[in-house]
Amino acid sequence: MRNAAAGTGLLAALTLLASCTRAPAPIDPPPTPPTGPVVSPTPLCTPAGVRITETGVSAAMGLRAMGLELVNCGNQPYELRGYPAVRLADADGDPIAVRIIPGATGITSGFDAPPARLVLRPGERAGAALLWRNTVTDATVVATEGRELDVAPVTGRPAQPVALDGPIDLGTTGRLGVSAWKRRDADPTTEPTAPSAPPSTATTPINPL
Repeated sequence: MRNAAAGTGLLAALTLLASCTRAPAPIDPPPTPPTGPVVSPTPLCTPAGVRITETGVSAAMGLRAMGLELVNCGNQPYELRGYPAVRLADADGDPIAVRIIPGATGITSGFDAPPARLVLRPGERAGAALLWRNTVTDATVVATEGRELDVAPVTGRPAQPVALDGPIDLGTTGRLGVSAWKRRDADPTTEPTAPSAPPSTATTPINPL
């Protein structure tokens, strides 16, 4: 009887030990959050009632043209005349020495129209462009890349940061052309659709035989 009791106790101990060393049940990993395109937040309207954004870059044969758009996001008319005042900085935020050219003389043609006085009503827009060439003429000089851009509507007014889709790659030219502000057409989605012309009811005369 004593041996039977000892055997029973040993079996119970082995069973308990096996249950304690059993591998824990697998834990499901946390669900992966859904991914999607990163949407940049809309820039805030400044206290002056304007907002400046980049509208894209066109590139051809080393020539770059970046569009700028200024929107009167305030509730008062905004007067504008002149050229955007721009400042460039590198990836560390250090200012980049660059020669700003009103228009684009020496860079390209077609952007040298003089500035005109604009009065933008709330919701109206003006456009300008930055022009440069990605040209390296001196291999001993480090090519310049602007990674941060601040733009003021004109010299003497507060500047605001403008998000860039890519660097302003000036090469070794050290020059940046700036066109004058021009009024832009209203957003086509807010413009009434022009009525279509009624179909013509005139008939083509038939020459008698």
